[in-house]
Amino acid sequence: MRLFPRSDTDLLPREAAGETWLAAVIAVLCFIACLAAVGAASADRAAQGWARQLRAEATVQVRPRVGETGATAAARAAETLAGTDGVAEAVALDRKAAEDLLRPWLGEAVLPDMPLPFLVTVRLDPDAPASAVTLSRALATAGLDASVDDHAQWRGDVERSAALITLMAGFAFLLTAGAAGAAIVYATRAGLMARRSVIETLSLAGASDSAIAWLFQRRFGLLAAGAGAVGMALALLVIGSVRFLGGSDGLVAALPLTWGDALIILPCPLIAAGVAVVSARLAALSRLSGPARRRKRLA
Repeated sequence: MRLFPRSDTDLLPREAAGETWLAAVIAVLCFIACLAAVGAASADRAAQGWARQLRAEATVQVRPRVGETGATAAARAAETLAGTDGVAEAVALDRKAAEDLLRPWLGEAVLPDMPLPFLVTVRLDPDAPASAVTLSRALATAGLDASVDDHAQWRGDVERSAALITLMAGFAFLLTAGAAGAAIVYATRAGLMARRSVIETLSLAGASDSAIAWLFQRRFGLLAAGAGAVGMALALLVIGSVRFLGGSDGLVAALPLTWGDALIILPCPLIAAGVAVVSARLAALSRLSGPARRRKRLA
């Protein structure tokens, strides 16, 4: 059994309007749109993760009293904060850990002679985190001279940057998806214009408008669906390669990918086919309005 009736292949030759090249353009744009959609989802995930991590942590700088070492003061502060409501964990940062944090920025030469602050890292309870006021009050009650940084200033900057990144990624996706949709509409209308004489002949011969429109809807719907499937498959290949090459966080830790991102792009062939079917129907019926009127005058 033939997939298309013989009349379909005779009336609508595949190369008449350069459909192969148009299908290639649609496939490329669908591929880019799929990557943009996945990128937007990954950017939003990364942005939310940055903000969530900052909200879940605080840093305390401890100043030792007279006759007390900095390490002792930091240990007391960590013990005090660990027993505070809304704190999941408090750990005193020793000098080696502080040097490891500063080494990428300052280098190795200056670290041995540099005076470093005594810090305590605090991991807050995600369900009911303690506020900076609560932490400061607990430290003061324990007789510790310390300053609490809940990263509020940094958190605001990061959240604004995260929102901007998500917005830009979403805009890139919408722009690319719009270009893909426009290419599908152009491909459909170009094919119809190339066969306007066929449309008029069928109409004057008595074929119904719906039958003629369906002929083009099926042809260009399948064309767009196939091209969209190719673009989606290429995007899935890229996503799989990134996951395998980059491990659990993807190739770029700042832009994490998950296997669930593949679900976002699965509807791509259906969307492409839907746009083509609607465009073909509207264009065909619009083209048929002229022959229909002439047919009525002849009758």
